[in-house]
Amino acid sequence: MDYLETGVDRLLKLIKEKKRIATHQAIKILKTTPELMREWVDFLEDEGMIVVEYKFSIQYLLDSESVIKKKDTVKPISEPVSKTIISPIEETHITKSQLKKNPNIKILDEYTYNFKNMKIDVVVMKKKGEFVELYDLFVSSISPTTEFILEKIRQELITKISIGFSDITDKRKARFIEDKFEEAIKIMVDKYFNDLDTPTKDFLYSYLVSKALGLGNIDLLMADSNLEEIVINQSQEPVWIYHRKHGWLKTNVTLKDEEQIKHYASMIGRKIGRQINVLEPLLDAHLNEGDRVNATLSPISARGNTITIRKFAKDPWTITKMLKSNTISFDAAALMWTAIQYELSAIIAGGTASGKTSTLNCLANFFPPNQRIISIEDTRELQLPKFLHWVPLNTRLPNSEGKGAISMEDLLINSLRMRPDRILVGEVRRQKEVETLFEAIHTGHSCYATFHANTAEETVERLTNPPINVPKLMLPAISLILIQFRNRRTDVRRTFQLAEIMPDSRPNVLMQYDPKRDILKKVRKSSSLFNTLSLYTGYTYKEMNTELNEKVKILKYMVKQDIVDIDHVGRLMAEYYTDKDNLMKFVNSNKKF
Repeated sequence: MDYLETGVDRLLKLIKEKKRIATHQAIKILKTTPELMREWVDFLEDEGMIVVEYKFSIQYLLDSESVIKKKDTVKPISEPVSKTIISPIEETHITKSQLKKNPNIKILDEYTYNFKNMKIDVVVMKKKGEFVELYDLFVSSISPTTEFILEKIRQELITKISIGFSDITDKRKARFIEDKFEEAIKIMVDKYFNDLDTPTKDFLYSYLVSKALGLGNIDLLMADSNLEEIVINQSQEPVWIYHRKHGWLKTNVTLKDEEQIKHYASMIGRKIGRQINVLEPLLDAHLNEGDRVNATLSPISARGNTITIRKFAKDPWTITKMLKSNTISFDAAALMWTAIQYELSAIIAGGTASGKTSTLNCLANFFPPNQRIISIEDTRELQLPKFLHWVPLNTRLPNSEGKGAISMEDLLINSLRMRPDRILVGEVRRQKEVETLFEAIHTGHSCYATFHANTAEETVERLTNPPINVPKLMLPAISLILIQFRNRRTDVRRTFQLAEIMPDSRPNVLMQYDPKRDILKKVRKSSSLFNTLSLYTGYTYKEMNTELNEKVKILKYMVKQDIVDIDHVGRLMAEYYTDKDNLMKFVNSNKKF
């Protein structure tokens, strides 16, 4: 296996080749300093990887394996800890190139990303005998020798710098301690690896910081923007991830034992001033970066300690991305755009992990730039263009004494006092939340929320029956219901239904997904929605269709020009509302906006 080679690796390699070499000769060959050589020699001798012998005042370095074989001729100064320490590690690690040559493996996807100063390679594959697809991480490999030195540095720093609970929960103290720790790591890396170039030293520094202050290899997974969920079920099985493109995958990342999982859960809890222990074995936390973490300790989770991390999308979905991936049709997107433009309210429903919040985020792309938007969520997931007049609000869990909780209902009521033009609600679940939402709509606010239901009919039934019990007379305040779902056969997300609410509160499905043809097809003409739009705009049926066709043309232009970035999409939409004629010049000439 190809390792990132450090000076101590080259020294060990030299000793293995020569079997016996004088220190001054090693210094000359490796072009290093006596001081650095002394550090390497002391470490390798302490680990039992070499034997140091003095003869005629000259220090000789001997390969410990040779010493084991020739104990009768050479008397070692210190006994090697174990012969296995210097045995090759290649047998237990598979390289990326070896993976590709394996006839039992079919590569499905591969890509590269960066984490701090580290380059990470990812291979998604199908392996014969495995029932699920695999996700393998490959980092620039560090040899066992270098790994030993880094571990020694970590242990040394832990003993030198003590960190208390109050130091971590106090953000200013925590940042000061982290800075101090990182500075000490930099000094130690320079001490042991002074012969390396700056990029290699930066890599070792980042690797050690992640290991000492972070979640180790879990941090590497967190840096992959393609992942939505990272799941640790127990130490006896690998970490699982949910990939945007490939769904659930099993990784090559493992944790040492249950104690390490507990340690990681405790680290996460301490950062936000929460504890997880025998008395409080459940942790539900929102991190500053927006990620949501849930952790459980054994015996509450019978098979072992668990951690579930739902990642905050750094690169959010936009309407262009949905169209490019065939998640929604151009006609459905144009109809939703028109409804949103004229301030009609809508509910986005679907099952778990069907893409409800991502769809809500995409539809928010259609908001005019001169309106105030309030978003309300349990976990921060929505991301709107930076230049919009947007105030994101988040609920808060109670503290350890059961005080200080801020609920969705509290924020909904408060948002009505903030002069909003649009209200986005991450998810409504309870009767009070839904009642407040409908009150907001009836007082003239355009509201958009996500809800758990699998069809338009089921959405209406759940809203109008216990335990939610919205009066049927109030339901037509919602103009549209958009249903998202995850295809059970292909594991892809699609818009399943687009329905209008009739005056008698019945859902009228306008578009229905055909799973065999993988298209969203029109099944009925609109009556209620078009009547409402006509009432507010004065448009005839023909004029409404002309506007919808124009919007389809703009959306196709966005796909063709690959306008996928959220701020770029936002700027185009702002141009539509402020200077549509100018935008249409770009669209008609197919020039880059």
